[in-house]
Amino acid sequence: MRHRVAGRKLSRTSEHRLAMRRNLVASLFEHETISTTVEKAKEVKSFAEKLITLAKKGTLSARRRAIALLGNRDIIEYEDGKAVSKGTVIGKLFSEIGPRYLDRPGGYTRIIRLSLKRLGDNGQLVLLQLVGPEETSKKETKAAAKKRSRKRAKKTVEVEETVEAQEAAETEEVVDAGEEIAESDKKAEQDEK
Repeated sequence: MRHRVAGRKLSRTSEHRLAMRRNLVASLFEHETISTTVEKAKEVKSFAEKLITLAKKGTLSARRRAIALLGNRDIIEYEDGKAVSKGTVIGKLFSEIGPRYLDRPGGYTRIIRLSLKRLGDNGQLVLLQLVGPEETSKKETKAAAKKRSRKRAKKTVEVEETVEAQEAAETEEVVDAGEEIAESDKKAEQDEK
């Protein structure tokens, strides 16, 4: 019986599953989008999000833990037919991906189902992507809208108060000016007499 045993076997040994999970997540961080099957994407998603949460901390111990969980393979790009190293996966995770999601409480990845099937075994393909910084969750959007409306209401109250204060100050100035004119007229009349 497999009571409370989490995760899928994916018809692989435990070592193969671990290596596959590491490779898929490293490729996800390197390219920011990968194409795989539904089952693999669902299995890898939680692991990728845990690593991004570690990257958000940004501490040395978090970096070491991420290296222990994922490994630290190089990012290789080919320029003019030559392989050029562009850093490491952990370096990109901690310098680019982690800071991108500092304000986001979770849900860093998404699975988009494709209409394509894999040629060899007719497996359902999906895209596993990192969520872009411009996209926010519905809760965040509603909370931000409420916050904005509160700020606007507060600003309008403050503006109304300042307008009232300015009007009161202007009326006081007019009254003061009127009193000064009246006093100067009285002095002029007294001087004439």
